[in-house]
Amino acid sequence: MCGIALILGPRPDRQAFDRMLAAVAPRGEVEETLLTERLLAGTQRLRIVDADRAIQPFTSADGRWVLCYNGEVFNYRVLQAELIRLGHRLRTDSDTEVVLESFLEWGADAVTRLRGEFAFALADTATDRVYLARDPLGVKPLYWSRPGEGLHVASEIKALTGPGAPVSEVPPGHHGWAESTGPVLHPYVDLLRLGDDQAEIEDPDEAAKLIRSALEDSIRVRVDTGLTVGVILSGGLDSTLALLHVREMHPDCVAFTIGAPASEDLAYARRLTADLGVPHEVIEVRPGDIRLADIREAIRLGELTEYGDIINEVVSVPLFARIHELGVKVVLSGDGSDELFGGYPMYFRARPEQARRLFQHKIRNLCRTELQRLDRASMGHGTELRVPFLDQSLVELAMRLPRAFQAAGRPGQVDSPRGLRGRAARLHPAAPEGHDVLLFRAA
Repeated sequence: MCGIALILGPRPDRQAFDRMLAAVAPRGEVEETLLTERLLAGTQRLRIVDADRAIQPFTSADGRWVLCYNGEVFNYRVLQAELIRLGHRLRTDSDTEVVLESFLEWGADAVTRLRGEFAFALADTATDRVYLARDPLGVKPLYWSRPGEGLHVASEIKALTGPGAPVSEVPPGHHGWAESTGPVLHPYVDLLRLGDDQAEIEDPDEAAKLIRSALEDSIRVRVDTGLTVGVILSGGLDSTLALLHVREMHPDCVAFTIGAPASEDLAYARRLTADLGVPHEVIEVRPGDIRLADIREAIRLGELTEYGDIINEVVSVPLFARIHELGVKVVLSGDGSDELFGGYPMYFRARPEQARRLFQHKIRNLCRTELQRLDRASMGHGTELRVPFLDQSLVELAMRLPRAFQAAGRPGQVDSPRGLRGRAARLHPAAPEGHDVLLFRAA
């Protein structure tokens, strides 16, 4: 993971570039730059995959292409093997190089092969162009502006506001080239049409099997690291599922929970981690502990303006501060599951067609709400957050489910403990007595 800063154009402003790079400094642990007469490129890199050799900005062997890359591509080993078969001579064992070499092999179509959470800018120094791309859900951010003749690109809005030019977002699932004018961006995936070419899943047992398998695979690829893996344990079903799977797949894990001292969720999280034998860090926050300065810092860090998002960011800041303090760089959370699988009562208070539109609205705008909050809070404290419930395979499955399958816990609905989740799960033996902790596992 990284913070990106890039200026391309005649007489690029070095002072502006330095300010941009400083604005995203908390996102990484080492500053790396490449400076030429027409290109200023830099990253604040959080060293996770091939830490010593995946130096950025990453350049092609001939020096023409310069990549500033933020994120993780979880299928990079598969792509790496294919590229080697095609004759590519790789210099590292990193997903960073795989992204660049994939582009050199398949052009702009390469982005459709990437399974992950990413945003990047790839400069072609021979033609003064920059190719921009962002992952389908918008887990990782990317913004651009054009003050004067140059193109400015960065991971956060605050890095681009200095010159006073309008700042634009690269939308999730979009890519394209920026030349003499602003970027011409096109969708490479239509998020709201995922699954349209496949039949609706009518059998709850089949749906449960497919969701269980997809979730296990999504978590498995996200814990493929030699580092300690943290799990944000809120006390809900989604984060419980994440912790149970991580514990089985990557024993070097630790759970983090933040909440009020008397919270039932906090008490449950303590009992669950004790039963599982998982180290557990608890951050207790009382409403009276929050000061105006905390709210202002949350707004600055999160670049958020909605009341609910700001309050969530206020709580997220001490959580990720503690994670960073303990030196944990990779963390998983259960975010996205409520949006996908009916965790909000609002879905069921509306008529079916309205509920469908609301569902699509929530998915489309995650990048501006929960995902923006999580990115800024985690990367603002040098931590890479991974969201397994928002793997494209799971989003596609959710799109294929009938609305009734997502009726969360309503009497007579298939999502009750005897319905879809019940068919997909069994009570985990480590769960505390009295808690309906359902795990998507083989029975």
